Amino acid sequence: MSNLLTYNPIALQTLMNETLFSTGFAMEEVQSQSLDVDSAVNWDSSAEDFVYKGDKSTGVLFILRYPSYPYFSPAAEEAFIKTIGALQLTPENVAVVNLANPQNPNDFKRIMAFFEPKKITLLGIEPASLKLPEIAHNSYMKGRIATVFNTFSFEEMFADVNKKKLFWGEFKTFISN
Repeated sequence: MSNLLTYNPIALQTLMNETLFSTGFAMEEVQSQSLDVDSAVNWDSSAEDFVYKGDKSTGVLFILRYPSYPYFSPAAEEAFIKTIGALQLTPENVAVVNLANPQNPNDFKRIMAFFEPKKITLLGIEPASLKLPEIAHNSYMKGRIATVFNTFSFEEMFADVNKKKLFWGEFKTFISN
């Protein structure tokens, strides 16, 4: 009986901080199971420049990079819906783009041109990866057109309650302004 939610060796290595030793199971079996899990991501495709969900016309954009999911992990999606719901937003009236989708360009100028956002939340995305200036976690930078809020991914917040508290305090201010 196993309580593991993943057999992905990279995910396990990231989560574990101790060396693990095999106790007789075949590594080939575990690797084939992890390959099946990773290949199960069914990336959406679209004729548009970006694949996203929600509504880009509202000016609220969430940018994330989840290689194992089309958008969020199930737990992160639940947390996302509750978080934005507390501020009278829904998944239908904000836009969510996953830069791990091979169709989505990792180019901030193209993101700005396509989505025309007023408020952008980077969920676990380093600003430098989008060629943006450094923005400290849980703070935001006002640009000419949009304000960018840099924060942790939901997985990081699940692992550290203090990160969740820091996020919530700043996120409420960011969205309400």
